[in-house]
Amino acid sequence: MSYAVTLIPGDGIGPELATATQVVLGATGIGFDWDVQSAGEATIATEGTPLPDRVIESIRRNGIALKGPITTPVGSGFRSVNVGLRQALELYANVRPARSMAGVESRYDDVDLVIVRENTEDLYAGIEHRVGPDAAESIKIITRAASQRIARYAFEYAVRNGRRKVTAVHKANIMKLSDGLFLESAQQVAAEYAGRVEFEDRIVDNMCMQLVQKPDLYDVLVLPNLYGDIVSDLAAGLVGGLGVAPGANIGESAAVFEPVHGSAPKYAGQNKANPTALILSAALMLRHLGETDAAVAIEDATRGVIADGETVTYDLGGTAGTREFGEAVAGRVRASV
Repeated sequence: MSYAVTLIPGDGIGPELATATQVVLGATGIGFDWDVQSAGEATIATEGTPLPDRVIESIRRNGIALKGPITTPVGSGFRSVNVGLRQALELYANVRPARSMAGVESRYDDVDLVIVRENTEDLYAGIEHRVGPDAAESIKIITRAASQRIARYAFEYAVRNGRRKVTAVHKANIMKLSDGLFLESAQQVAAEYAGRVEFEDRIVDNMCMQLVQKPDLYDVLVLPNLYGDIVSDLAAGLVGGLGVAPGANIGESAAVFEPVHGSAPKYAGQNKANPTALILSAALMLRHLGETDAAVAIEDATRGVIADGETVTYDLGGTAGTREFGEAVAGRVRASV
């Protein structure tokens, strides 16, 4: 079996991470027909945009993409390519697993969370404008359709993966109409899964406190866009940081898999960056394709290399390069498939 996959290497360290990940994927024995598409800062000078139409067309054609990190300027410059992809392809579900890993320093050793974030509306819809010279206004959009859709995705994910509980996270005590609608929608969907998946809700600030105090009490969290962005990074911090945090963006007809860390341009071309997050994102891609055995092989191999600590990158206390780490993981994958 061979899969046509759009590959967006990204900026900065992205191309190195992508190469290491391709080596790991190749070790599974599964065939990939890579449709390589450049995007980000490099395409602005040549095509006038960080997200050319050809990139979106490629993903629509193939239905699946693996993407490296792309630079997003803060406060000025072009709009996030990630947001552009999610909106153009209606990638409504952002899925971020956070699982403790032996060999990665953190305060906990038993975290196993999945953050399911609504990906298309809320404040990230980008509806904002100046109100005179010294004020700006952003519009928060919450709809019943999108809220029910993401809640149903979270419950279906829980059922498919044997998870025990879904927690809806909101600020409905203050934003009674917008977050109130999100919570009401989640409650309506939860009723359809009564007896199969436990349901509860938490106010977002209390949720953040509880995740730091007792993350073992939680399982699958479903959140609107902004809270989901914040809490998913918090969850990554509980297991060692963004360098080991995979991500998926899922829609009805397309899916994009990517790490959520930055492009770290100062390390570009130095063979130093940790490719774990992109490798684990590729494992999520394999699960999406139904290649579960290969996905498990990659996840186990990655965790094994990190636990051994012999061929890991500098951020994990080792001296191995990006390429060497990828080859070590690939070697374990070959031995297991």
